[in-house]
Formats: sequence, structure tokens, C-alpha cells
Amino acid sequence: MLTTLKNAFKIKEIRNKILFTFAMLVVIRIGSQLPVPGVDRNYFANWFSKQTGDAFNLFDAFTGGSFLSMSILALNITPYITSSIIMQLLTIAIPKLEELQRDGEDGRKKIASITRYVTVGLALLQATAMAIGFGGSGLLENYNAISVITVVIALTAGSAFLMWIGEQITENGIGNGISIVLVINIISRMPQDLTGLFNQFVKGKPFATATLAAIIILAIIVGMVLFIILLDRAIRKIPVQYAKKVQGRKMVGGNTSSIPLKVNTAGVIPIIFASSIMQFPIIISSLVGYSGTGVWARILAFLNSGNWFKFTESTWYFSLGLLLYVVLVIFFAYFYTSITFNPMEVSNNMKKQGGFIPGIRPGKPTSDYLNRILGYIIFIGAVGLTFIGILPYVFQGLFGASVSFGGTSLIIIVSVILETINQLESQMLVRNYKGFLND
Repeated sequence: MLTTLKNAFKIKEIRNKILFTFAMLVVIRIGSQLPVPGVDRNYFANWFSKQTGDAFNLFDAFTGGSFLSMSILALNITPYITSSIIMQLLTIAIPKLEELQRDGEDGRKKIASITRYVTVGLALLQATAMAIGFGGSGLLENYNAISVITVVIALTAGSAFLMWIGEQITENGIGNGISIVLVINIISRMPQDLTGLFNQFVKGKPFATATLAAIIILAIIVGMVLFIILLDRAIRKIPVQYAKKVQGRKMVGGNTSSIPLKVNTAGVIPIIFASSIMQFPIIISSLVGYSGTGVWARILAFLNSGNWFKFTESTWYFSLGLLLYVVLVIFFAYFYTSITFNPMEVSNNMKKQGGFIPGIRPGKPTSDYLNRILGYIIFIGAVGLTFIGILPYVFQGLFGASVSFGGTSLIIIVSVILETINQLESQMLVRNYKGFLND
């Protein structure tokens, strides 16, 4: 990685892209400190301290602490992420959008344009709900129409500005801009989390205990990163043979290739979906101020990841909520893969190009074979994702080690960094080829 960066800085064009990306990230961090006019910046910090569950920690990590400090970038890129997921799901349900997706570059541009409008609409909706819902309970210093409108405009503009920055990084910088913005937000919270772990398990402890705790914390973080890299890079290659055919006076074809199927085909999406669904009732109950008892309270405790792995006599059964979490992760791993990878389409494209999998007939047999292989590797990827997602809950429940960069955040960080490095190496390789051809 360091060698790649060192070589990249030797090339002026790529060096400028890296510096542009860095400059945009600085702008983002500065914007994260600018307060929205007329709000109490301590309001959400106090409100968050009374909440339980992983959803609020994850949201705080995704916004880089902007939401907690109520800056103009408080909503950050979460509306864009939500709108992107909505658009992906709608392309399956709406034939017109599916046609646009298959319509090459022009179709993708139209979908991107629709995504922008949906993002602004979601940001406007969220900002209005926050300003009205929390304004009267202490968020706004003066709860009136002008203050509400000011907050709505500021938060919506901040989210739209970040979306624009992400697109500028994609066009003029290095990597996928939205992913880069998300990663810098998560990383910005890590020093605070690591300091919290140090104060909790290392500071003030006997030398032997402190050393052992520091080694264990470091080993867990490094081990999770290495496991995520292994899961991200793992692929199953399906061999493809192309038949020979006569083209003019020449015999062409006869070469071999492969279809790389990623083990973790759905990425981090299954964990995000599973966590969101389980935390949604908790979030709604917190927003409406519910603190009752009875069956609903027990259901909320069952869904709350903060209660898992706390094996006391009265709360041990709350850990059974983990089983629902595992089922949801595996389900969404299969569901998301089914809407992003179409074995029948791959089979038909291979057939048109004269390709076939050795020992498998073209057409439906090839599609069935790909489905069968996908079924195996998706399960392996889902089990790996589940392990990464559960591990932070284990340490939180057993040892009280709570951090915002859990398994979900680490997967995002590692996958985006690997993707950015690959893109950097690809640009360097293309430039070397151009230089060779121009000589």
C-alpha cells in the first residue's frame, strides 16, 4: 500500500487527484464542526447518552459525529445511501427503471439523476421531522417558524453539498467519492473509541494486566481486519471454454476464461439491513419517548443488541435475539445477491458468445449450475459476515467494550481502502501503457 502511494506521487496527474481528494476531505471535516444556527449543540449529545442499542452508535459513526454535534453536515450522506438502496430495489420492481439500468451509460446517468432528487427529498423530510419533532423539546433555542425553516434549509443543503463533493471526488479524485466520504467519517470517530478502550481496560491497571489487555485489543482489531480482507478477496472461479469458429479465413476462439464469483457477494448490505430492521422499533420507541413495561418492552429488550451476551438470571433469554439477527443476515445475503446477479442472464450472454462451462450444457443447465454454486458460496460469505457482525456484541455484552467502529464499520473501511488502492494501481498501469505507446 505504501509503495503504491509512493509511486503514485511520482506521477503528476495522479498526485493531483490524490491532493484534490485530500482537500475535499479537509473541507468535510471543517464542515462537520460548523453549527446549525439557532440550535443547542448539546441537545443530541445528552439525548444519545440516554439511548441504548447499536443503531444510534452506527448512525453516529456514519455521520462522523456531525449528528451528535448538530453541525450543518448532521445528516451527512445517509440520505444518499438510503436513496441508493431504494433505487436498487425499485429497479427490480419497476420495469422502466430496469430498462434504464440496462441502457448503458446513458441509462445509468438518468438513474443517478433520479437518485440525486430522491436524496434531496429524503434529506428535506428528515430535516423537517428533526426540526419539528425535537425543536419544541429543546433542540431549538427559539422554537418558531423561522428557526424551523433555517434548520431544514441548513441540514438539507449540507446533505446535498456532501453528495456533490462525493461526485466531485469520483470525477476528479481517487476512488468512489461517496464511499470515501463514508470512510473518513467512520475513521474520524476511531481515535475517540480507542481512547475509551484504553481508559477502560489499560489505564490505571497493573502493568501485567494492562499489557495483556492492550495485546488482546490489538490482536482482535488486527484479526478482524485480516479476516475481512480474506472474506473480501475470496472468490470462486467458474471455468469457461469458448468454442472455435471460422471468421473469414481465420479460426478464432478456443480460448479459456473464468467467471469470478465473490464469496461475499452482497458486501456489508446484509448486516446493515438486518441491524436496521431490528433497531427500527427501538428507534421509533425512543423518538416517541416510550419507556413502559409489559410485552412490548420485552420485545424491545429482545431486539436490543446491548442486551445480548449479558447472562444474568433475569436477562439471559434476551440473547436469543441474536438468532433472529443471524437469520436476517443470511436471508439478506441471499436476497441482495438475487437482485444484483442474474445467473440466467450470464448463461445467455455466454451462449451468445459461444462460451460454455466444461461438462455443463448451455442454457438452463448452466443457469442451474451457477445457482447451485452461488447457494454454497453465499452461505459461506453470510457465515463470515455474521461472525464479524456478532464479535463486537460479544465483547460489548461480556466486557462492556462499546465502540462505534464495530464489524459493519470495519468491513466498510477495509473494502473501500482495497477498492481505492486497486483503482489507483489501475490508473498507474493505464498511464504506463499510454507512455509506452507514445514513445
